[in-house]
Amino acid sequence: MVLVFETKSQTEFQIHLSDSTLTLTKQKVTYDPSYFRLNYPNGDVPSNKGVCTDVVIRAYRKVGIDLQQLVHEDMQKNFEKYPKNWGLKKPDKNIDHRRVPNLMTYFSRFGKVLSSSQNGNDYKPGEIVCWNLGGGITHIGIIVNKKSTDNKRYLVVHNIGSGQVLADCLFNFKIIGHYEFEKQ
Repeated sequence: MVLVFETKSQTEFQIHLSDSTLTLTKQKVTYDPSYFRLNYPNGDVPSNKGVCTDVVIRAYRKVGIDLQQLVHEDMQKNFEKYPKNWGLKKPDKNIDHRRVPNLMTYFSRFGKVLSSSQNGNDYKPGEIVCWNLGGGITHIGIIVNKKSTDNKRYLVVHNIGSGQVLADCLFNFKIIGHYEFEKQ
């Protein structure tokens, strides 16, 4: 795990990821946490359905990164390093990448773990944020290159029940993860 505390300029990749994430807000998506059998690799739930993790998965696919395959392959080799919240005995290519704690584990292992704070300036476009909503429920979104109306912080694209939306929600919940991930 790498902790990064300094402020840095955005990479070309992060800008591209932010732009790709914003395009998702143009699609009508109904919140649907159902289990789906998916193609592998590059499998996706129906394009008009999804949850918060699907925002991240779809945004990364738009920049050529298949988190379904990456998470599944790592879980096959390192299953013991991932949470056991769901009672599974082995990886499941249909759902593992659609679980926030699994993405947090993957990003911690292969990305950069960034510091979390209550300062909007510490969050940049193309970074991933995870929250604890309470009651054991976690959430995830991507920071994009659009600012709040008071121009104090970047906005988030996420799906918390109203589809893939752009929102000023960075500090609405307890932040439990802040990551930068770019496959080398």
